[in-house]
Amino acid sequence: MNGEAWVATPRRFAMVTTFYPPYSFGGDATYLYRLVNALAADGHQVEVIHCADSYRLLARREPPPGPPHHPNVRVRTLRSPFGPLSPLLTQQTGHPWLKRGPLREALVEAKPDVIHFHNTSLIGPAALLLGDAPTLYTTHEHWLICPMHVLWKNGREPCERPSCLACQIRGKRPPQLWRYGGLLKRALDRVDRFLAPSRFTMRMHLERGLAGRPFEHLPYFVPMPESLPEPSPAARPYFLFVGRLERIKGLQTLIPLFRRWGRADLLVAGDGEYGDVLRRQAAGCERIRFLGRLDHETLARLYRGATALIVPSVCYEVFGIVILEAFAAGTPAIVRDLGALPEVIAESEGGFVYRREAELVEVMERLLDDRALRDQLGENGRSTLLRRWTTQPHLAQYYAIVAGLPT
Repeated sequence: MNGEAWVATPRRFAMVTTFYPPYSFGGDATYLYRLVNALAADGHQVEVIHCADSYRLLARREPPPGPPHHPNVRVRTLRSPFGPLSPLLTQQTGHPWLKRGPLREALVEAKPDVIHFHNTSLIGPAALLLGDAPTLYTTHEHWLICPMHVLWKNGREPCERPSCLACQIRGKRPPQLWRYGGLLKRALDRVDRFLAPSRFTMRMHLERGLAGRPFEHLPYFVPMPESLPEPSPAARPYFLFVGRLERIKGLQTLIPLFRRWGRADLLVAGDGEYGDVLRRQAAGCERIRFLGRLDHETLARLYRGATALIVPSVCYEVFGIVILEAFAAGTPAIVRDLGALPEVIAESEGGFVYRREAELVEVMERLLDDRALRDQLGENGRSTLLRRWTTQPHLAQYYAIVAGLPT
């Protein structure tokens, strides 16, 4: 069956993941929410199966209310009476012991034509062995090849040469001894196709243990707004940082620069465990403002009004969905030359790539001094987004991949 036939023929999908809104943290869950509802809007039935205990273990709180879903979506939230013991046991053994029955039952009841696994870190690789339908797995992070998930070595630098056992110990995580047995290989043998959001992360997986596995490059997407948002009013020009406040996201590398460099402000949208450290680092500088987590409409206006988005991540990002959000508002991006981030800029010509602070300052000043250049880069990003990274182009590629799965 070709991809076009999948548009016309209603199918049943099961999406299995550890985190799903509102029990989630990052961009991978946002992407999955968008994919689920886009498939549902196309007439397919979608069952989402996720683990609430894992979110509670890490967040130590209940989430805010979740977003609405299309009527064709059913969300099944797995909970164990043993609470955090369930994901902890899975982390150590690789098996969903305390949720195996409910997970298997959910997959049987869903009767899926396709099972699509996403972040399975705290559901366990053994979960891949429970379903019978053709199977996809999206590498939203590097968990399959990195016990620390993000190829961030010893808590201080990108991992260029693995030393996983020592890194886990230094990172204060119990070593996952199951990784040294045959469980992971058996689970991965069950996957018919691996999907990578970037060519970079596909290469990382192929080079670090998944050589010969069937991979497809499927970038993330964002819904395209019908019109550009109104810019957020601002007394001074500003650059924008959007993301979780964690060390790997690199905001700490921008704060000293903006304390010294006074031509524009730095606005920070997001929250996270590293937030208190960053606020102390920026204390006393009125040009740096922390806005917290914002709703989509407010964030869109901030993107539109920014001179540019800055993505200073010091780790190997898998994609960088915030770049697409900036492009949707007609705003260019400046990204660190690391991981998958330069791919998006190279394909769109929607911004700049930098390695050193001096290069970052140079391109910020160019954008401040040349509004026409800023607007042209933003338009480049927006037009490429429309062709490649919005809902319909994404679904067309997704259906083509699914249509090629074995039956």
